[in-house]
Amino acid sequence: MSRTVYVNGEYLPEEEAKISIFDRGFLMADAVYEVTSVLGGKLIDFAGHAERLHRSLALLDMRQPVTDEELLAIHRELVARNGIEDGLVYLQVTRGNPGDRDFAFPDPDQVKAGIVLFTQSKPGLADNPAAKVGMKVISIPDIRWGRRDIKTVQLLYPSIGKMMAKKAGCDDAWFVEDEGVVTEGTSNNAYIVKGGKIVTRQLSEDILHGITRAAILRFAREAQMVVEERAFTVAEAQAADEAFVTSASAFVMPVVEIDGVALGSGEPGPVTRRLREIYLEESRKAAI
Repeated sequence: MSRTVYVNGEYLPEEEAKISIFDRGFLMADAVYEVTSVLGGKLIDFAGHAERLHRSLALLDMRQPVTDEELLAIHRELVARNGIEDGLVYLQVTRGNPGDRDFAFPDPDQVKAGIVLFTQSKPGLADNPAAKVGMKVISIPDIRWGRRDIKTVQLLYPSIGKMMAKKAGCDDAWFVEDEGVVTEGTSNNAYIVKGGKIVTRQLSEDILHGITRAAILRFAREAQMVVEERAFTVAEAQAADEAFVTSASAFVMPVVEIDGVALGSGEPGPVTRRLREIYLEESRKAAI
């Protein structure tokens, strides 16, 4: 059955959805995005995603084409129309269609930002079997642009990274720079656990300010876990007791191998398992 999608003010069957070939999101990757998870028909961390959207748009001098209230209503309407119990809502805002291709930004008073949303049904999203066995990752050079804190649609290199991991028989890749220092995963924030202490890179322009990351660190501290926000190397990660990643769609996902080196027992560790339990429990309570 066809999905209902939202394109520039209209709810449409996906087969009828169209954007201009002159939309800057298509021509220049001049767009930002957010992905909000749905569990039990409710949105997870919507407020955090809306706030990060504001930040991304402001840093690129773009305007949000609808209010937050309208954005929430669109999310809920798409979830309802498409019967999403567990899944994702993808949102993309572009700088719009100026009518022709040009490197110069169009005047936002003359060219309205574009907006597209669609859903993806993911039955059993919170029960991903991978969470029970863990992921294997490889490390690759981080050659992305410097403003990784802005959630743009410039995802070619992360896609290449995932394909490099797949060819290596692994599940994902971690980006590294400065002689082995880990920045983050291709679509997630990265963590290690050593002696019960959770270590993850501090916020800066070098990494995405993950919404799930913020929640996980808050829940960890509330549970009296020790958190240290600093950079760590691949070598340090390989010597860690546990490792994991967080994202809106994977929640908390264990990492059991890095560049062929098994971590700890080679199975998801107790800290990671507990954090996943806490996150899912608390997020479901707060879902809207």
